[in-house]
Amino acid sequence: MKKPVSRRIFEAVNVILLTLMTLCAVLPFLNFLAISLSESSAVALGQVGFWPRRVTLQSYAFVLQKLELAQAFGVSVAKVLVGVPLNMLLTLLIAYPLSKSKEEFPARNVYVWFFIVTMIFSGGLVPWFLIISKLGMIDSFWALVIPSAVPVYNVVILVNFFKGIPKGIEEAATIDGATHWQILWRIFVPLSSAALASTILFCVVNHWNSWFEGMMLMNRPSKYPLQTYLQTFVVGRNTQLMSSEAMRNVGIVSERTARAAQMFVATVPVLMIYPFMQKYFTTGVTLGGVKE
Repeated sequence: MKKPVSRRIFEAVNVILLTLMTLCAVLPFLNFLAISLSESSAVALGQVGFWPRRVTLQSYAFVLQKLELAQAFGVSVAKVLVGVPLNMLLTLLIAYPLSKSKEEFPARNVYVWFFIVTMIFSGGLVPWFLIISKLGMIDSFWALVIPSAVPVYNVVILVNFFKGIPKGIEEAATIDGATHWQILWRIFVPLSSAALASTILFCVVNHWNSWFEGMMLMNRPSKYPLQTYLQTFVVGRNTQLMSSEAMRNVGIVSERTARAAQMFVATVPVLMIYPFMQKYFTTGVTLGGVKE
């Protein structure tokens, strides 16, 4: 069938918009990659666009040569390995009862508002810090995990997804004598692979990219997560985190090339995980976001 003119115009506009959005996302990465692989003099002269000039790996050597980088990388990996399962466990335990109707769970609306309010209003930075301090978690690994243990946005996604699961499946399981715990783990979780993959990806990215908690709650650089460590010595230029060799490279490696190099060092793990979860990402967000 011949497409009408309006349809062809609509498709052409879509292609143009999607192409522009793709370029807006890809070109900055290409520019930072080119900067990280170029000599600082070429970068300072504005000669680097999307292709490196006078290729060198000095910026990556500058970023990777510090022993504390390996320690910070280990802290971030541990943060992901502990924080993501904790996030998912609490998210599932909260989303399942909140997905029930008011008749099944009379206090549902009370708990819904309890969690929604935390998305709208914040207690403030000072109360947040004082609570963590009073709990004795300052300079503790758990300070990087416990305060962000319940991602409410992920709860909303799973609640909406759980509502889309046919009630007949749950009713059949109840008739067969299944408990709520069994229904959750044997029915809801296997049927929610797309939504779970999306929320896991969100949790991994949030834990890996977070730096503020490390800056505020860690007193020793040896306990910094990767993003905090990189932010401190690349952006803040904290000389306490630099070896004598790194100090000699300060005149060779510019702040722009070092920042570009640390950007790719920090994003490599996420870039390695995302392709395997991409097929679930859009589906999970869409199916979890169209229900009420």
